[in-house]
Amino acid sequence: EGMAPPQRILFPPEKICMAWQQRQRPGAGLDNLGNTCFLNSVLQCLTYTPPLANYLLSREHSRSCRQQGFCMMCVMEAHVNKVLHFSGSAIQPWAVIHVLTRIGEHFRHGMQEDAHEFLRYTVDAMQRACLSGSSSLDISSQATTIIHQIFGGFLRSRVTCLSCKAVSDSYEAFLDVPLDIKAASSVTAALEDFVKPEQLDGDDCFKCSKCDKMVAASKRFTIHRVPRVLTVCLKRFEAFTGRKISKVVEYPEYLDLRPYTTQAAGEPLLYALYAVLVHSGGSCHEGHYFCYTKASNGLWYKMDDTSVDGHGTDTVLGQQAYLLFYVR
Repeated sequence: EGMAPPQRILFPPEKICMAWQQRQRPGAGLDNLGNTCFLNSVLQCLTYTPPLANYLLSREHSRSCRQQGFCMMCVMEAHVNKVLHFSGSAIQPWAVIHVLTRIGEHFRHGMQEDAHEFLRYTVDAMQRACLSGSSSLDISSQATTIIHQIFGGFLRSRVTCLSCKAVSDSYEAFLDVPLDIKAASSVTAALEDFVKPEQLDGDDCFKCSKCDKMVAASKRFTIHRVPRVLTVCLKRFEAFTGRKISKVVEYPEYLDLRPYTTQAAGEPLLYALYAVLVHSGGSCHEGHYFCYTKASNGLWYKMDDTSVDGHGTDTVLGQQAYLLFYVR
């Protein structure tokens, strides 16, 4: 498919289990330990990610972990087991807060952080833990960890020379898809914009190897290898001011990713929504985060720090979403 095959498979793909292995009511809420709603809501979205939870509940990781000191997979395994097996109403996520600066050195306990950034750093820290001792691997092999096999996909960037029509393809791994919402009123419209060809000319000219000179070209991204779990970030915060774009952006309960892939013709690639992370407030420097997640019993719950309350799908689909989590 144009990409180099991995030299090593770090986690056997057939061992990834996409459906919940046990059905139960939702687990515990999380105490807010000083501006930690960003952390609580991200942890809850990860806890209800079925293939990740199944793996962490099996405790397979800690049984074979040889990491000295900090290991994000061990931290998450302990956290998810505690949350989903807890009979009370809320737990205190100190285990994660204690390693906050190991997850990202600029994170400070007591400071309100950006939930998307915290998600990125947390998933990256889990990926690093899975790669421990094998970081010199080729890119394709690094994408065979359980974390990358759950959350990761590959984008293809195709540049076409407008003079000679020569094509140049490059591939990059992704763990989530950031979508510009300034011009879009729905996730599907934003995805269409994401795969729309853009012209490279003027200062952005492209060096065509065939024409051997700088030329005008068109560049187009497509999702080349789809992830098992698709994380979408709606870019609600303006780059320099941090001011929030508070418009309504519609998102479906079921999303067909097929039209945005390299092979756009073919069977639908259906994804089901299982978590929605919401920001309320006027900018990224203030406000409050909470989320809606679908528990293993198939029902939706609003998880707002310590509170865990049942809600209908209509409520879930009517939020000012910041992060959306879909599972195949």
